[in-house]
Amino acid sequence: MAATIRFCLLVSLFASITLTTTVQAHVFDVTKYGGSPNSDITQAFLKAFADACASPIAAFVVIPDGTYQIGVVNVKGPCKAPVEIQLQGILKAPVNTPGDAWFTFGYIDHFSITGCGTFDGMGSAIYGKSKSKTVNIRFNYITNGKVEGITSKDSKQFHINVLGCKNLIFCKMTIIAPADSPNTDGIHIGRSSDIQVLDTKIATGDDCISIGDGLQHLTVERVTCGPGHGISVGSLGRYPNEAPVQGIWVRQCTFKGTDNGVRIKSWPDMEPCEVSDVHFDDITMDNVCNPIIIDQVYCPSNECKSKGPSKVTIRDVSFKNIKGTVRGDDAIMISCSPAHPCANLCMSNIDLTSPTGKAKATCLNVKPIITGTMNPAGC
Repeated sequence: MAATIRFCLLVSLFASITLTTTVQAHVFDVTKYGGSPNSDITQAFLKAFADACASPIAAFVVIPDGTYQIGVVNVKGPCKAPVEIQLQGILKAPVNTPGDAWFTFGYIDHFSITGCGTFDGMGSAIYGKSKSKTVNIRFNYITNGKVEGITSKDSKQFHINVLGCKNLIFCKMTIIAPADSPNTDGIHIGRSSDIQVLDTKIATGDDCISIGDGLQHLTVERVTCGPGHGISVGSLGRYPNEAPVQGIWVRQCTFKGTDNGVRIKSWPDMEPCEVSDVHFDDITMDNVCNPIIIDQVYCPSNECKSKGPSKVTIRDVSFKNIKGTVRGDDAIMISCSPAHPCANLCMSNIDLTSPTGKAKATCLNVKPIITGTMNPAGC
């Protein structure tokens, strides 16, 4: 049934369509398919989405306010017209979620998720008790999409995994999990292009944003990170045939109490990869351990078979206008590969202080180009 839907969030329906106040669309409300609060709506959602995907005009899948249980969802396009999920309620995963993802959306052009609702992965029920590889939401090969306003809570592993996507925007989101929750990266992005993460708050037990191989053109702006492990390019160089990472811009971001700030990391003596055109600008650090770090001897839990130099090449990287406070004394730690020293690394207007007054900078296998303020000195 055709209907006129007014936006609850004054945003565009889809990333490539600008609308003002209304849009003509089909509406598929899960409550019309037998779904109701405090019950399992898996089948209601799947039926509503299937009908929306088959709609010849733009379609909304609506999940009203309320708390709902929902099992594993794996839906694929192509769809006949743009599809938007409007989530106002709270979705709760099974405590023991099977497989590697709770929700998977794949192969859809012009796809959006909006609203003020929550994906609750129920990871709090298993943290410290058992391990899980279940990601809250996987986006596979989505083009021209937007995810806005929603919350991802207590994922059992990564909150959001992005693979093979193009022109996908994440904005005004909240991503939360306890600081000690294992492997709960906020957003992991790989093998994708033209991705944006904007105006989002991320507090997790691992990287707020992690960047895998093959990512081309990522913009991260006005993101607040903490607790967590910072924003990381990598780790890279662990697996054969990793694709280059190029064109990363992280700007106007704030890190609060994180274990790392902005970071590039690669494994020693394993596989080749390339990282280039990576820029961190206008960053505020608040009580951050290792605010600026390039680690080409990354080897967690002593998993490396060899301690030889990393085969990953890093070039055209800049750290500019970075200020704030350090937890500990290591403000800048640049450890590049002796086999492939970092090339064209620029540092400008760095001002990082520690409570001890002994903040330090260490640079190995690199000759950075330094302009403006450089505090601490040492590189």
